[in-house]
Amino acid sequence: MKTDRELKELWIKFFTKNGFKRIPGYSIIPENDPTVLFTTAGMHPLVPYLLGEPHPQGDKIFDVQRCIRTNDIEEVGDGSHLTLFEMLGNWTLGKCDKKAMIKLSFEFLTSPEYLNIPKERLAVTVFAGDETAPRDEEAYNAWKECGIKDIYFLPKENNWWALGGGVGPCGPDTEMFYDTGKPKCSENCSPACDCGKYLEIWNDVFMQYRVKNAGEKAVKLDRPNIDTGMGLERTVSVLNGAKSVYDSGCLKRVIDFIGTKAQVKYEDSLQATRAYRIITDHLRSSVFILGDARGVVPSNVGQGYILRRFIRRSINCARNIGFDAKYFTDIADIYVDEYGQDYTDINEHREFIKEELLKEVDKFSKALEEGHKEFEKVIQGIERHKEFALKNGEKVDNKISGKAVFRLYDTFGFPFELTKELAQERGYSVDKAEFDEKFKEHQEKSRVASAGVFKGGLADDSKQSARLHTATHLMLAGLQKMFGKQVVQKGSNITPERLRFDFNLDHKMTKEELTQLEAFVNDAIKRAIPVTCQIMSLEEAKKEGAHGTFTDKYSSEVKVYTIGDVSKEICGGPHAENTSELHHFKIVKEESSSSGIRRIKAILD
Repeated sequence: MKTDRELKELWIKFFTKNGFKRIPGYSIIPENDPTVLFTTAGMHPLVPYLLGEPHPQGDKIFDVQRCIRTNDIEEVGDGSHLTLFEMLGNWTLGKCDKKAMIKLSFEFLTSPEYLNIPKERLAVTVFAGDETAPRDEEAYNAWKECGIKDIYFLPKENNWWALGGGVGPCGPDTEMFYDTGKPKCSENCSPACDCGKYLEIWNDVFMQYRVKNAGEKAVKLDRPNIDTGMGLERTVSVLNGAKSVYDSGCLKRVIDFIGTKAQVKYEDSLQATRAYRIITDHLRSSVFILGDARGVVPSNVGQGYILRRFIRRSINCARNIGFDAKYFTDIADIYVDEYGQDYTDINEHREFIKEELLKEVDKFSKALEEGHKEFEKVIQGIERHKEFALKNGEKVDNKISGKAVFRLYDTFGFPFELTKELAQERGYSVDKAEFDEKFKEHQEKSRVASAGVFKGGLADDSKQSARLHTATHLMLAGLQKMFGKQVVQKGSNITPERLRFDFNLDHKMTKEELTQLEAFVNDAIKRAIPVTCQIMSLEEAKKEGAHGTFTDKYSSEVKVYTIGDVSKEICGGPHAENTSELHHFKIVKEESSSSGIRRIKAILD
């Protein structure tokens, strides 16, 4: 039996041996990237380096990165989908030697010293080619030389990788699948099927292209890269011969714990199995989000909305299997005990995580009470309509509209099944077809929001974004001069149009204070100060007084950007070359972000 930790150790051993340097994983909440709500892949924080910025650790790097994806949230509950997962990634920057990377991938997968998967159990896919790029014969031939027989050419929808929103580095990929041994679903069965025969465990992305702006055609990168990603949980389940990702390791321990408290057993029905898995998955994601140093809590917008959805969906599933939501804190402890060593932020925030989970359980209980009241209003409205219609000789169906059912779901957290049950008790049916239509619209909106929240971000390396990024350095320096060094950055969001900067402060800034801050930044702009960059050790950076968000983990070597005598920060970039490029700084809004956290929105004009 292979554990998650054992696979991580093999990954570290293999890529260290092959000359790659390990970099720390990033926060699950993206910094300076408004294109996504969460870090969805290991490469997301590395976009500046994929676009040409030199990385302090060199051009061959690897990591273990926690990721969250919600585009397949409705699939969670089957045997392979998760919202949160750990991604094993490695990158070759400025070079795209497909043959060499495929050879490394094959060695790690099949060598007895590492994963020891029989090559006969592997199937791979490569890009079939289209008007954007040619058929990937190079990747095909490399796999053929390795002795792989099951090689499939698939179109762009299967074998082309791009950032959410489609802007930024992109290119063809080759994907590796484990053949589960299930019979083929048809003569045309391939890894593109959803029949369960093939389980994807790894892919190598050849970032040979980029899309500069939304809607534009991809152009070749001057410095191509290779980005690879292996799903830890899926691979461990394959190595252990488990029926699903939930049947080994920490996830199984949570499943087993739920089973000791629930009134319905794990495999009593498909519905029960699904409920167990959704609770297990969604609470793990919730623990990581709540435990992140960026300070996300349940709300009705952005990351907070997704977090609230995770918790409330878990509550609904718990209700369906007779599992008391008060035990969510016990599940949180299981996860913190398991992951706290690698991700110290969740260990540090253990009690906060548990408190917020219980708060949301309480809030949802109250929301359900309000939902019951709203349900009664819906019934009363129908009854009044029936009474009026009968007086006029009209026939009225005892049916609740799908629109009303969806409102109960979306606003008050009523699952469809609960509304249906209450309706039947009162002699009513529900319009499921209309509900499904509304729900589909909701899914599409969520998918679009997850794929591309705003345009821009560091996927966009425009000069204006770099200037705004530089402005955040000046602004932080100004805030620290005004209020002390205890003021630190708590979040940042940059588009080509504006910057958004979060920081800790115990009061709303006055008009006079905002004017003072603007004057500080604009003075630095007028002085035309050069922006310089040095690569140094982390210890050297600290000794020189470089500011950093030390809740984050840094590599042993870091980039330090210095703006004269104004600012010295550890940062990845991109930046302006001189403050004069910023022209003029203007604050457009100052507001509360959360308790003790203020937010400034500003522009350069």
